[in-house]
Amino acid sequence: MPDPLLHLVGLTKRYGGLVVVDDVSLSLESGEIHALIGPNGAGKSTLIGLISGTVASDGGSVRLDGRDLTGLPLHRRARLGLGQCFQVSSIIPDFSALENVALAVQARLGRSFRFFRAVRDEPAFNRPALGFLNDVGLQERANVPAMMLSHGEARQLELAVVLAQQPRVLLLDEPLAGAGAEETAHFVKLLNRIRHHFGILLIEHDMQAVFALADRISVLAQGRLIATGDAASIRAHAEVRAAYLGEDELA
Repeated sequence: MPDPLLHLVGLTKRYGGLVVVDDVSLSLESGEIHALIGPNGAGKSTLIGLISGTVASDGGSVRLDGRDLTGLPLHRRARLGLGQCFQVSSIIPDFSALENVALAVQARLGRSFRFFRAVRDEPAFNRPALGFLNDVGLQERANVPAMMLSHGEARQLELAVVLAQQPRVLLLDEPLAGAGAEETAHFVKLLNRIRHHFGILLIEHDMQAVFALADRISVLAQGRLIATGDAASIRAHAEVRAAYLGEDELA
């Protein structure tokens, strides 16, 4: 059997005597959306940090297409194909949507950052940047300053910036936080449209979105992986229901 696109084996993180991520193993295939859910404090964002390299692990390994990334810094992992959208926005508010994505194209190509004017005027950056904006449905807003975008449009722009890095795996940490019903529906359609080009590991509290998107769902509780399966098996899993204290969204 070929290696999964992303393979986590025994990932562990401790802070003193507190085990935040406890021997977690899971996999992600190309074209798959694998959702990671769990109560607040379950260790989900820490696990994403262990994968991306923003958090140092105390055990286990992260492999991308068979290559061991364990111990590599964030920028090396990004170069090898890990892209992440953070909970806190990383876009530059005074720059237009196009300029934000063009900077990401410039970074991927390894060009100098000394003169931002080159980003605004260089077709080698702008042409692909427009393509990534088109991928997320923001082409008509290319020249709008990022600070003027709606919440949903800003999340689309963040995704376009990540796509400009040409990742193989997308790590999405609560991309729907703060989104209204219309923005959520739009983002779900967007992810379903682009999903076949990547593997997507998704942390999300909106269970309706999770059930609409995920091929597989893994559940963390107190740092432990307690279940993995499709939506139907997760809904029916007794330990999962107990971990969520019978929350209505699992009904």
